[in-house]
Amino acid sequence: MSPTDLETQFGQIDIYLFDQLLRGRIRPGMRVFDAGCGHGRNLIYLLRSGYDVCGSDADPASVARVQQLAASLAPTLPSENFRAEPVERSTFPDAFADVVLSSAVLHFARSDEQFLAMVHEMWRLLKPGGMLWCRLASTIGIEERVRAIRGRWSLLPDGSERYLVDETMLVELTRGLGGRLLDPIKTTVVQDQRSMTTWVLRKE
Repeated sequence: MSPTDLETQFGQIDIYLFDQLLRGRIRPGMRVFDAGCGHGRNLIYLLRSGYDVCGSDADPASVARVQQLAASLAPTLPSENFRAEPVERSTFPDAFADVVLSSAVLHFARSDEQFLAMVHEMWRLLKPGGMLWCRLASTIGIEERVRAIRGRWSLLPDGSERYLVDETMLVELTRGLGGRLLDPIKTTVVQDQRSMTTWVLRKE
């Protein structure tokens, strides 16, 4: 398969989400909810492959683009599967999804309250036995290079400002949710400029 064919099939999917697909944790027939879906870069393969895909984003223009993408790749999906609303105030029902995705969204929380509200709302949407997959910025591996601005809202070495978690917080939050880590907490440090962590847990 050529690089062009791969991009057509998978789009610009996050490599750590692709890993979950390869390991059989996201299987055909599952309902997948993308919380903060943006333009849908992680959804192309899922839409092409017949998954029951849903999502939300606070930006109406992004939702409109995802609705257009879904209409092209999965025309039987209702347009209302994609809604313009904040992650922390979802109108989707309880225990709705087999998999909930959060890719580069949680680190834009402006406070502890908003961060926890987003996490708890995603957890509410998840079925028992379902998987929450999150990719977010952290301090792990670059602790001495981060400058706190207000609480966990911090300045990264690359000049960006983000809400940053650490390993202790994620472990305690997993326990508080009553979840179980499916993978060890994994972190990629990008040349001492930023740190991106993958947090994957099962709802017991």
